[in-house]
Amino acid sequence: MHSELLSPAEMAEADRLAIAAGPLDGYRLMQRAGEAVAAVVLARYPGAKRVHVLCGPGNNGGDGYVVARLLAEAGVDVALWTSGEPRAGSDAALAGADCTLERHLLSAFTAEAGSLVVDAIYGAGLSKPLSGDAKGAVDIVTAMNLPVVSIDLPSGVSGESGEVLGEAFRAVLTVTFARKKPGHLLLPGREQCGEVVLADIGIRDEIINEIAPRAFENQPGLWIACFPAPAVDTHKYRRGHTSVFSGGPSATGAARLSALAAARSGAGAVTVLSPANAMQVNAAHLTSIMLRKVDAIEDVHDLIGDRRPSAFVLGPGFGIGDKARDFTLAVLARNRRDGGVEGLVLDADGITSFRNAASTLFEAAGRAGAPALIMTPHEGEFGRLFADIAGDKALSKLAKAREAARRANAVIVYKGADSVIASPDGRAAINSNGAPWLATAGSGDVLAGIIAGLLAQGMPAFEAACAGVWIHAETGSRFGPGLIAEDLPLAMVPVLRELAESAVR
Repeated sequence: MHSELLSPAEMAEADRLAIAAGPLDGYRLMQRAGEAVAAVVLARYPGAKRVHVLCGPGNNGGDGYVVARLLAEAGVDVALWTSGEPRAGSDAALAGADCTLERHLLSAFTAEAGSLVVDAIYGAGLSKPLSGDAKGAVDIVTAMNLPVVSIDLPSGVSGESGEVLGEAFRAVLTVTFARKKPGHLLLPGREQCGEVVLADIGIRDEIINEIAPRAFENQPGLWIACFPAPAVDTHKYRRGHTSVFSGGPSATGAARLSALAAARSGAGAVTVLSPANAMQVNAAHLTSIMLRKVDAIEDVHDLIGDRRPSAFVLGPGFGIGDKARDFTLAVLARNRRDGGVEGLVLDADGITSFRNAASTLFEAAGRAGAPALIMTPHEGEFGRLFADIAGDKALSKLAKAREAARRANAVIVYKGADSVIASPDGRAAINSNGAPWLATAGSGDVLAGIIAGLLAQGMPAFEAACAGVWIHAETGSRFGPGLIAEDLPLAMVPVLRELAESAVR
């Protein structure tokens, strides 16, 4: 399955390049799009009492004319509703001329129970709220709870951001072409789309490669090539050493969750770094996870010199303040090129500790040779570190994560049901397998540990973050109701086993 995502502008460029390359012209691409939608409607809704095709004045409407004609030719009872005439000489005008069905004005739209609606009013490029006849049609369809098949994207949903622009159709199925768009994956657009069917209309992979998209759907194919697979002669330290900073005696559980997740994800050795007053509490709960006293920056440097951990987690249950900042900067001050620390996953309290010192953190992460920094903020934490970006209503979640990654010199995991992972180099991935069962205390601590464990085993920071988010979400989806954070590390095993088998092949 293709993982590249195309913005509306990139999709328009793909159409242009495909037409320029031939042999397909614009009208033939439109015919293929309509054929794909009509085939889905005939296969999924053979018993529909009537199909109402709603056409706008642009290319999305042109696709709709093709759908209406093909369904009618197949013997379906079709009612065609239009909102404005296509521009003279356009491909949509050609499609309209080839469709001889009687046309009704969308302003007079009515439907009957048991009918199906094909939404071909606007596509992914919509940038303003629905109004007039289109809004009226949405209101009627919504009130009657009619099933909707949308072409490209439900009318009213932004293909760029997934934002619902005023009102939008809520489709049971959306057929899109060549590649998905960010609006298919970002909330709330994802919920408006229903099932998304990706149709091949003849835009070749070489065309997509020429566009070189930098956004992706987070799937194993994006990172499986660098997923860790231990060699036959490996030993525990070759599989990477992850160290997790613990909070005080009443806040140790979060660090242990991260540590166990790092171990389950494959790190050969994991150490919990505990303040002296929490050593006994941590020791009582740890078996295969090692324990070491760390109270001061000197202890951090001694640990790195003695045990050479390759990845750290700081933040879960750690506490907010100077100590979190000092330990973070001490880790980032190491030199990765000298065989030192590969990276740091900064989460929770670690992120919040820099709310008034963000530039210090970003400068440390941007230093040549510094360990990779991966930050995993939820929406509130993101706003504490990137208040201006978070408050910019013109930016999508994808754009916000990208801008934050660029500014921070860090990989950003902007968490949520539609988590976005962004790299400072502009690459970004949107996760689509999230589960509501993960909305439970400690779940984020586990995610931080998974990412650090993969980072310790040599995965590059962006790929480790993408893999960690996907594994975490997939585990939650498979486990289902009743999930608590303590379940996640063990529940990861079948997911990891399948990935390991894929990596070996």
